[in-house]
Amino acid sequence: MNIRQQLNDIFQTAMTNAGIPAGCSPAVAPAKKAGFGDYQANGAMAAAKKVGTNPRELAAKIIENLGEQPMIEKVEVAGPGFINIHLKEAWLGETLAAARADERLNIAAVASPETVVLDYSHPNLAKEMHVGHLRTTIIGDALARLLEFQGHKVVRQNHMGDWGTQFGMLLAHLADQMENQDAEVALADLEVFYREAKVRFDEEEGFADRAREYVVKLQGGDADCLKLWQRFIDISISHAEEIYEKLGVTLKREDVYAESQYNDDLPVLVKDLVDRGIAVEDQGAIVAFLPEMADKEGNPSVVIIQKKGGGYLYATTDLAAIRYRANVLKANRILYVVDARQSLHLQQAFTVARKAGYIADSQTLEHCAFGTMMGDDGKPFKTRSGGTVKLAALLDEAVERATALVAGKNPELSAEEQAEIGRVVGIGAVKYADLSKTRTNDYVFNWNAMLAFEGNTAPYLQYAYTRVRSIFRRAGIEPSALTGAITLGTDAERALAIKLNQFGEVLDQVAKDTFPHVLCTYLYELASAYMAFYEACPVLKEGVTEEEKQSRLQLCDLVARTLSTGLGLLGIETLEKM
Repeated sequence: MNIRQQLNDIFQTAMTNAGIPAGCSPAVAPAKKAGFGDYQANGAMAAAKKVGTNPRELAAKIIENLGEQPMIEKVEVAGPGFINIHLKEAWLGETLAAARADERLNIAAVASPETVVLDYSHPNLAKEMHVGHLRTTIIGDALARLLEFQGHKVVRQNHMGDWGTQFGMLLAHLADQMENQDAEVALADLEVFYREAKVRFDEEEGFADRAREYVVKLQGGDADCLKLWQRFIDISISHAEEIYEKLGVTLKREDVYAESQYNDDLPVLVKDLVDRGIAVEDQGAIVAFLPEMADKEGNPSVVIIQKKGGGYLYATTDLAAIRYRANVLKANRILYVVDARQSLHLQQAFTVARKAGYIADSQTLEHCAFGTMMGDDGKPFKTRSGGTVKLAALLDEAVERATALVAGKNPELSAEEQAEIGRVVGIGAVKYADLSKTRTNDYVFNWNAMLAFEGNTAPYLQYAYTRVRSIFRRAGIEPSALTGAITLGTDAERALAIKLNQFGEVLDQVAKDTFPHVLCTYLYELASAYMAFYEACPVLKEGVTEEEKQSRLQLCDLVARTLSTGLGLLGIETLEKM
């Protein structure tokens, strides 16, 4: 159910019947002020300018060509040419009844499902995941959940860094460590392990040479070296899997498609780019010059495809990944949930891929850029000592803080109940605080703000869901037992009905534009509309007729299910009791 799209189609037909030329959009949008209808068609002004006529007269002509519409009660011209649209109360009630009867809330799967490749999370397997991996992981996962809910085939691609010269250093250190202990013990703390290896590489005589020998062996396919490397990778991925489970994201081991997967294709790709004249030798390196991305002085953008010594770069593996995703996975859309600071790099890779024909015109390459998580000092989030914050430690602290809050509010709960509620609230708070911000912006990490039980936060929405569910426990009624029509006799009921019916169009918008904060804003507005309804429309109090009670309880049920479904698409759990 996408009311906006339905109205847009209706008004597009009316505009065509009114003789308005193709290419003019009805520009249907939800009304912004009470009393100005439920929706507005704002396209008459632009169309009038195009055809050289009065916009109010053109709006009236569009209305004349609407015909009888089952969903529309009345329309009226307002202002310079807006068309206010009032929906029929009975029709709204029927749509809500249909949503209650459907486990998907009457949101149909897309008619033409696409294959969407989502590149997200991608930790470096030489180190533990840190806060810098948080945004890519949870934004990517929310998009994956939502697109799958819509019926698309989502292929998760965790492009982990598991190759390159640093692995020679790490493997040499691991080989020495395994003489005294097993690999699991040696790699128990990846950060410590990495630092130890780096110190030896920088300071220990002969170690750097051994590390380079391991690189040669690794790239040459030495069996013992590959076995050691695989052991390192397995343990490193296990560390990442623990984070994914704690964070509640859907990434699995089988979604890892690391840099090393493209090794065999890299020399083939470089030769192909040279043969096509897209890349040339320049001072011993293989370079692509891109006049399409020239600077203000006209100098082409430069992309190194292969280093002078024969080594490959991120650009090389990213191009190989594009070839694989476009030609093997047959992606319609390829989404990269990657830090905004990588914009130039990705734009260069996308441009080379287009020039080389590695991706068809019908296939899209989309950079879902995100900003930086900042500390209170306005700088990238760090520990007090200035070190990198481990993601595991951040999540543990979130759960601890949330559990303490829950214990303070509900001391009568058992320790086990407090711990479970603390886990759900703490993890949800961290995720929602991020997802509710426009992803392209930086944002300040603040414990008090994200764990607040008021405002646009996860705890507020989780508690709103719990409060709605508690009504049914107080009433002693199961939602499945409710009967009768949904009536909308008050402004608050009608406003809530309109907001409930907008869920589908919000999901469509997020799927198209890849901004999860739009869904967060909708859920907060829904919870706010529910609070206004609950205050204005008694549900269980004396004096409420049975018909009103049944209708309003159905609205309550729909609110709870919509909140739960929406939060679930964001990867956030709900609780029946808090």
